[in-house]
Amino acid sequence: MKDTRAIVDRYLAIWNEADPQRRRAMIAEVWTQDATYADPVMCGAGHDGIDAMISGAQAQFPGFAFSALGEPDAHGDRLRFRWTLGPKGANTIIDGTDFAVVASDGRLASVTGFLDRVPQQ
Repeated sequence: MKDTRAIVDRYLAIWNEADPQRRRAMIAEVWTQDATYADPVMCGAGHDGIDAMISGAQAQFPGFAFSALGEPDAHGDRLRFRWTLGPKGANTIIDGTDFAVVASDGRLASVTGFLDRVPQQ
């Protein structure tokens, strides 16, 4: 795996992209056609499913942005990285850790997410 930071930055940029057409193009660049995503709250498969899931998350958290925490860690085709989410320009409120499988072409084949810090409801 070449540049793990670039993979993570492109992945998080998709979650932050508000323009649906631009986000869809970014998904095609970063994810394999049959990619999957799952975390404790949502899941998606293929470009359509991943796009719908991200669109739903953006609707649930308007004005929020994802950013990377620390440095990604890689082993073979596996990638582990942390992220944070919060209102743009304010303290973050949610942290998570994602584990990804990177395909031989450098695109994401699957991501499994875990929520490390969430506000009490």
